[in-house]
Formats: sequence, C-alpha cells, structure tokens
Amino acid sequence: MTRIHTVAAFTDNYIWVLENGDNTALVVDPGDPAPVEAALLAQGLTLSAVLITHHHFDHVGGLAELKRAHDCPVYGPANPAIQGIDHSLSGGQRVRIGTYDFEILAVPGHTLDHIAYFHGGNADHPRPLLFCGDTLFAGGCGRLFEGDAAMMHASLQRLAALPDDTQVFCAHEYTLANLAFARAADPSNRALSKRAEDARALRAAGTPTVPSSLGLEQATNPFLRCARPELAAELPDALAAGARADPVATFAALRAWKDTF
Repeated sequence: MTRIHTVAAFTDNYIWVLENGDNTALVVDPGDPAPVEAALLAQGLTLSAVLITHHHFDHVGGLAELKRAHDCPVYGPANPAIQGIDHSLSGGQRVRIGTYDFEILAVPGHTLDHIAYFHGGNADHPRPLLFCGDTLFAGGCGRLFEGDAAMMHASLQRLAALPDDTQVFCAHEYTLANLAFARAADPSNRALSKRAEDARALRAAGTPTVPSSLGLEQATNPFLRCARPELAAELPDALAAGARADPVATFAALRAWKDTF
C-alpha cells in the first residue's frame, strides 16, 4: 500500500515524502530541509532520492542540505540553474525511482523548465499518482511567470488526459482561494459548490485539502474546463473579447481575471 506523507513548509507549501516499503523514501520539492528531516525521523525513514519539478526557491531551497546529509541522487529538469541535479529529466522519459515507475511530463507555463512526475501504477503502488508542482493546483493552476497562456493551457490539457482516479499532489494549500474564484467563474456548477463546502470543513479542522483527484479537477477546476461555454459566458466584459469561441483565449482571460481576483 502506498504511503505518502504530507509535510507542511513555509506558509502554504507542501512537500511530499513517498515511502518505498523498505524504510526508505523519496521526497518531492523540498524547499525547506528541516520539516523533511523531522518527517523522516518521525517515520523512521532514510532518504533515498529527491525529485524536483522546477527551479523556484520554495521547491529547491533544501536540496543542497538534504543531498549533503543523505548522499542521495537528485532528479529534476534539465536546467543548469538548479544546483545538484544528478539525473536531468525531460518530457517523454520514463524512469524508475525507488519502487515508483514515473513518466516525466513536460508542463511548461508557470516556468519553462517545469516537469511533472506521473506514476501510472505498479504492483508496489497500484493507484495513479501525479506530482505536478505549481502547474495544476486543487481548483486552480499556477501563475504564468515564464510561459504564455497557450503553453500553460497545453500543459494542463496534457495532465487532464490522465486517468480520472489519478491522485493529484500539488505543492501549495491554495484551495479555498482557488475555489472562491472558481465559483465566480462557474457559478452554476453544483459539484463545485459541494467541493467548496467540503474544503472549508477540511481547513476548519486543520486538514489539508490535497491530494485531490483528477476526476474532481475535471468537474470543478475552471482551468481544465475552458472549452465549456458556461466558463466563457461568465468572463468580465473587459476580458471577454475574442475569448468565447477559443478555449486558449478563454484560459488566458480566466488566468488574467484570477490574477486580480
């Protein structure tokens, strides 16, 4: 059975610790080494590998210290700006890391080097798993810091094509804010209203709202639903010009609206 530990960092980051089943573990996007070390100690685990999705500091800030302490290999995008990568990865590759079989997906948009790790299932870990960094969030998507709207839309559609039962492990607790925007963009969506209610209850109890599932994202995340006419219909007039017949333009308008929401 797959055991994945949620490690909170900074104000709203999540770092993921994936057990291998032999008292070793992988860690995804360790921006801060201290909570990772605490989680490993609490679970009696030894770090066997680090996985990086992109170069932002809150995802790589703990990399050097963890590598020194554990002498473990580091996997990540082929970006020389990230110090310490041992295995450079690019979209289309398949790689076994520990007991997980990952397909590497190129998902540029938030950054140009962004990759995601998709585990489609195997005998050790049967459920599909997606570690998507800051590309797809619960109820939302990442800002366009380096890429453009067409690039990010294509990346999200690549993720949307994965199986509906895929567990989506994003890197931030942005869900309540994302769902508040989603309800403004998609006000007649009953599944979204129920999701927002459930998320508020989870946060009130101090429980993370992630992972989510890809099926839930397909039903409630406006950035995966840009081809649906009700999304374009709700755009503010100032953003709607040219957006109502083109999913990419609808995405661009939605992202611009969310940036100032």
